[in-house]
Amino acid sequence: MSFRKKHKEESEVFTDSLNDILFILLMFFLIVATLANPNVIKVGLPKGTKDTKAKQDIMVSIDKNQQYSIGNKKVPSNQFDSLLSMEIRKYRALRDTPVVVINADTSAFYGEVFRVMRIAKKDSAKVVARIEQ
Repeated sequence: MSFRKKHKEESEVFTDSLNDILFILLMFFLIVATLANPNVIKVGLPKGTKDTKAKQDIMVSIDKNQQYSIGNKKVPSNQFDSLLSMEIRKYRALRDTPVVVINADTSAFYGEVFRVMRIAKKDSAKVVARIEQ
């Protein structure tokens, strides 16, 4: 009596469902990678949706003609650096850290906005840029 089979059957692994899952994962990662591309982001005018209020110790305004104002007072551009530093020091004597709020026109040069930020940071003040709602 022979209990052994002479022909062995080869076992198969059913992989159709595994192929479906891999295809779905591939499609998911392709779509997510396309949506997460930072080059797709469009930049428009500065607008905001939150109504967060900051302390407005020193308000700096820059209009489209690159004219500066500290508070409601117009300041010549050649004296702006020293006058802003004096205002920051005056508020620092009253409080720990003054807040400089920059209200810049959308057509103002970014270099001028960064100049104001650099002066405020040099004098250890917080800087907030104001945006439209």
